[in-house]
Amino acid sequence: MENKVAVVTGAGGTLCSAMAIDLAKQGYKVALLGRTEEKLKVVENKIKANGGIAISVCGDVANEEAMKAAKDIVENEFGICTLLINGAGGNQNDALPNITEFDERELEHNNEIKGFFNLNMKVFQNVVEINTMGTVIPCFVFGKSMAKHKQGNIINFASMTSYRPITRVAAYAMAKNGIQSFTQWLAAYLAPAHIRVNAIAPGFFLNDRSRKIMFNSDGSQTDRAQNILRQTPLKRFGEASELIGCMNWLINEKNAGFVTGITIPVDGGFLSSPGV
Repeated sequence: MENKVAVVTGAGGTLCSAMAIDLAKQGYKVALLGRTEEKLKVVENKIKANGGIAISVCGDVANEEAMKAAKDIVENEFGICTLLINGAGGNQNDALPNITEFDERELEHNNEIKGFFNLNMKVFQNVVEINTMGTVIPCFVFGKSMAKHKQGNIINFASMTSYRPITRVAAYAMAKNGIQSFTQWLAAYLAPAHIRVNAIAPGFFLNDRSRKIMFNSDGSQTDRAQNILRQTPLKRFGEASELIGCMNWLINEKNAGFVTGITIPVDGGFLSSPGV
């Protein structure tokens, strides 16, 4: 494509910032979308320091009007989006129980026990919304221009929880399971418009939030980290750079032009290990 314009949501995060930087090196004009301008500007400055082209656009990916405004900015600055990467999402502590199975004390509103029955349902709903509609709405908004011009490529972010639920993350797992299904549906729907839609399912990668979950203050691994690595045959966490090859294969029309509707795990073998 002569006009290579990439829109990357969640671009201020560890994984998507690495993807955005690599796309800029390939000659894409990169629009960095997210809610925190400060984080986006860090990535924008890195891209520009390397001679690339990027802009930061703040907005809530789960808000249709905000995404329409973002699309107008992108199209005025760069032109029609040809690659959309939906990396925005995440979890919230108030949606996470601190137990992994039912305990009667959660019915008594015991302050030490946070189970499913004393979670904050508004926060639970918010996690589902940002991880589902936060992908659907950018596809709806930017995909419309792609369809009009009969070209484009969409990569969604799935998760290990797209395949099986993981303890304590019910809202996130519910949403990411839906992303895998939505990716398949949208791929079939947009095929006549020559738009391929796929997803990447990262395994356990470290970012600012996950480091607090995986490591104690003294640097030792938490029980959760040890459980994850026990079921990860490669016995380590992933690095952001290790998603780049998968992304580049999916966006390459020569090598992956017949690939659409799939979700690719990049997980160190996590899904291949049943734990027994």
